[in-house]
Amino acid sequence: MYARMGAVTLLILSLGNQPAKPQTRNSFDGFKLVNRTGNIQKPADYRDLYQTLGTYFVLDPKGGNQMHLTYASPGAADYYRRNKKFADGTVLVKEVFGTDHAQMTTGDAHWAKDTKVWFVLIKDSKGRYPNSSLWGDDWGWALFKSDSPDKQVATDYKKDCLSCHIPAKADDWIYVKGYPVLSSK
Repeated sequence: MYARMGAVTLLILSLGNQPAKPQTRNSFDGFKLVNRTGNIQKPADYRDLYQTLGTYFVLDPKGGNQMHLTYASPGAADYYRRNKKFADGTVLVKEVFGTDHAQMTTGDAHWAKDTKVWFVLIKDSKGRYPNSSLWGDDWGWALFKSDSPDKQVATDYKKDCLSCHIPAKADDWIYVKGYPVLSSK
């Protein structure tokens, strides 16, 4: 009996000594978030399953300061580091927060307060939705506002989205400079 328990213990220990496997697999299936007409839905689980790429802090004294936190679907950052581009089907979610601040022992500290809008982009290098005004320049574009967080409200990516991305045109319309995980491991 002790020999059998010893064998089982050794088996358990040897199985436990395997390299750790990632909890999520690469997921370039962003098209599961798209209906037949090209309308994109916001992924429900992005905060739990997606990787944080980085955060921008936007100082806007007139409209209120903002914090932009961007997430990428599983495997997107690793793929980008190896290929210097996003894989077809990659999903990016940018959550834009209002901010608050207070004087702390570390100085004037600022933090995210409430979500204002979400932007969702899906990489589409094959031009799957040529008749949709929400798809173009190798991406699907979507906008969700906090007063109706599940309703996509963009009507034309060229009017509603692209103008903010012009400075990032050379980087496939994405502000990769603010996402350190795309260049380091």
